[in-house]
This record gives sequence, structure tokens and C-alpha cells, in this order.
Amino acid sequence: MNLKASMLAALCAAVAVTTDAGESPDARAVAEIDTIYQAAVEKNDWRTMDGILHDDFTLVLGSGRVVSRAELVESARTPPRTYEKQVEMPGTQTVRMFGKDTAVVTALLWLKGRETNSGEEFDYKLWFSDTYVRTGTGWKYAFGQASRRLD
Repeated sequence: MNLKASMLAALCAAVAVTTDAGESPDARAVAEIDTIYQAAVEKNDWRTMDGILHDDFTLVLGSGRVVSRAELVESARTPPRTYEKQVEMPGTQTVRMFGKDTAVVTALLWLKGRETNSGEEFDYKLWFSDTYVRTGTGWKYAFGQASRRLD
């Protein structure tokens, strides 16, 4: 088994334990994709991120800043920060299905690492909601919104 397949298997096992995706196969699939996405961000794996993001993706940060798909992928290609952690806290992930083609993932995210330019360390948590839509090529991450950093 190659490294990517091993990582996917481990993530799938983790998702089975930490999600509240109910019995819906679609909810379980979206939970898995979102967990894979968070792992890709942690590793600045822009190729995986690029494959999961919807063409019209938008992210709204807790500061109010709006980030486009292109900006997000580029930030992984030339990372302004390195992550030690970019993980959903166990037991916090919830997937809510809205019809057959829309799902919203909510979880508490732990971010820990170092800013590349300044060397400044960061360690905080925030809540996020990620909206996924079903497309002709599968589930895609279309919209994200993050809270401000938690104290």
C-alpha cells in the first residue's frame, strides 16, 4: 500500500470514530472528504486541495476577509505558514444534509504552527462551516466560513 493510500485509510478510520454523519452514505462521504481536505491544508498539499475545491469556491474568514479559490491554492503552493496541526477536534464534526446535493460540515478546528516570514508561532482553535455541493464529478467544497479565533 502506498503512502497516499495508507493516509486515506487512516483518515477514513478516524472519520468513522469522530463524525456525527448519521447513517447517510452521502454524509459519511462528505465527512471523509472534509477530513482529507483539512489534512491537505496541514501539509500544504495544494494538489489535493485543488481537486476538492469547487471552481467557484469562496472562504470568509473570521476577520471578514474573503479568500478566493485561486488565493487559497496559491497560499498552499507558496505557504505563508507551516502547520504542526490543522485538525478537526475529535467528536466535533457534524454533517448536515440539505436535500440530496448540499451538505454542511461544522467542526472545531485546531491550528498550530509557525508563520514562514516572521517565525512567529500560532496555536488556536476556531469553529468552521464548510458547504459541499454535489457536482457531476462528485462532492466539491464550495463555500467556507471560519469564526474568529477562540480564547
